[in-house]
Amino acid sequence: MTDEELLAIAIESAKKSGVEVMKHYHRGDYTSELKYDNSPVTSADIAANDVLMAQLKTLTPDIPIISEEVGSFDIEQRKHWQKYWLLDPIDGTGEFILGSGDFAVNIALVENGWPSIGVIHAPDHNITYYAQKNLGAFKENLLATNAIKVADYNQPRKITVAISRRQELALMGQYLNEEDYDFEYVSLGSCSLKNCLIAEGGADCYLRVGPTGEWDTGASHCIIEEAGGSILNSEFKPLTYNRRQSLMNPDFMTLGNPKIAWQKIIKPHCTAREY
Repeated sequence: MTDEELLAIAIESAKKSGVEVMKHYHRGDYTSELKYDNSPVTSADIAANDVLMAQLKTLTPDIPIISEEVGSFDIEQRKHWQKYWLLDPIDGTGEFILGSGDFAVNIALVENGWPSIGVIHAPDHNITYYAQKNLGAFKENLLATNAIKVADYNQPRKITVAISRRQELALMGQYLNEEDYDFEYVSLGSCSLKNCLIAEGGADCYLRVGPTGEWDTGASHCIIEEAGGSILNSEFKPLTYNRRQSLMNPDFMTLGNPKIAWQKIIKPHCTAREY
């Protein structure tokens, strides 16, 4: 099966799962509880996961799957996988519960330890972002599909930082060099949609301090890199996939245009914690 065929399967699967998500979203007939890390999970997450798992197992039975809602295999088993699907059935479950619409279905194909396909489908917005290694990044809505890229940078101008709606700006002040640079902030919901905002040039960077899993960044990673940006841990080193027993990420940052002097803008005391 070609990479183009696998991308088409990922897009189809994300949209099919999105239909299931929206059924629960519109009816409000879902239940919610807290997981071990105090993050929310709903019956809609589980239903979306069931759709994705069934779809991918049917269409690509030889490709293993890691999903946030299923749990992981031991590293001794999965370290031999040349490729696997990496899923987050609903990224932004808190936004789903709040009714903001800023949530998305995330699908990545990881090959030889790096995301080669990324699909992020925001069903309430009818928007799908997708990318394939070396073929660019794209945004599809009801009217058109267009290539996307990170924002141009012509000094001087403000650095636009994507943040959560519930994020305290004082927290960002710990990590940004506000003495030498000017910043403006744009609020958005899920982690993956903030990353996509950077990929399409709507913001310059996003700093994530706190627990996330590899499923939170896999699809975004492919999209942002194909759009000209990067995702790094907070020590400016690449994230890794399927290298450790734990699938939890360190703190990370999504960076737009590489011409920006990021190591001068982001304070060095922002450290890469492991979870």
